[in-house]
Amino acid sequence: MNYCDRPAIHALLQKLVDRNPEVQRAAAGELRLLAKRNADNRVCIAEAGAIPRLVELLSSTDPRTQEHAVTALLNLSINEANKGSIVNSGAIPDIVDVLRIGSMEGRENAAATLFSLSVIDENKVKIGAAGAIPALIDLLCQGTPRGKKDAATAIFNLAIYQGNKVRAVRAGIVAPLMRFLKDAGGGMVDEALAILAILASHQEGKLAIGQAEPLPVLVEVIKTASPRNRENAAAILWSLCTGDAQHLKAARELGVEEALKELSQNGTDRAKRKAGNVLELLQRFEVAVNP
Repeated sequence: MNYCDRPAIHALLQKLVDRNPEVQRAAAGELRLLAKRNADNRVCIAEAGAIPRLVELLSSTDPRTQEHAVTALLNLSINEANKGSIVNSGAIPDIVDVLRIGSMEGRENAAATLFSLSVIDENKVKIGAAGAIPALIDLLCQGTPRGKKDAATAIFNLAIYQGNKVRAVRAGIVAPLMRFLKDAGGGMVDEALAILAILASHQEGKLAIGQAEPLPVLVEVIKTASPRNRENAAAILWSLCTGDAQHLKAARELGVEEALKELSQNGTDRAKRKAGNVLELLQRFEVAVNP
C-alpha cells in the first residue's frame, strides 16, 4: 500500500489545467515538492495521471511554471517505471526546449532530467536525436557551477552511445573541455577528463582531441593528478598515440615515460593497463626510430 494523500494529489491535478496561470504555477510547485519528498508520492502522482499534464506545462510561457514542471518530472523520474511514462508522454523534445531557452534553473533541472532518463539505453538515442547535445554544451559553457556539472554528467552518459559521441564532437565539445582541463581551479577537470576519455575511443573524437594540442596537459595530469584522473588521462593518451608517431614522439619528449612506469605499478587496474599499453607503444616507436 502506498501511503500518500490521493485526494490532495487529485485536487492538484485539477489545478494544473486551471485557466488561471497562478493556480497552475502553485499546483506545479506543490507537485514538485511532493515528488521530491518520498517514493510513495512518486508512484501516486504518476498513477493519478500527472505526467502528461506536467509535460504540457513544459511549454508554458511562465518561466516559474516551466521550472516547477521540469523539476517535478526530474523528481518523478527517480522512480524507474516513471522514466518510461515520461518518455512515452513525448517529454524529451519539450525538456530539450527548456534546456535551450528556459531560465537558468529550468535549464539546469532539464539537464538533470535528461541525465536521469538517459540511464535507460534506448533513451540515450532518443535524447541525442532530439538535439539535446548542442544545448547541453551551451549549458556546459554558460551555466552556474551546478549547471556545468549537470550538463557534464548528462553529456557523459549520452556519449556512451556511439552516435552521440559524433554529435558531441561536431557540436564543438572538445574546445570547452580542453579549457576546463587547463583551468585546475575551475572545478571541472574530473568531468572534462571523463568525457574526453569516452570521446577518444571514437575515431572522430580522437582526431578532434588530437588537434587541440592536448599532450602537455595530459602528461601533467598523468604526473600529478588524482588516481581517477591519471587513469582517464592515460586512456586518452593511449587512444591518441595508437597509430600516431607524431603523438608518441611528442609524449616522449614531454617526459611521460617515467610517470607511466610509476602509474603502471601504482595506478588503478585500468590505469595500469593503459599505462602499460602506452609504454609498449613507446618501446615499439623507439625500436622503429633507432633499430
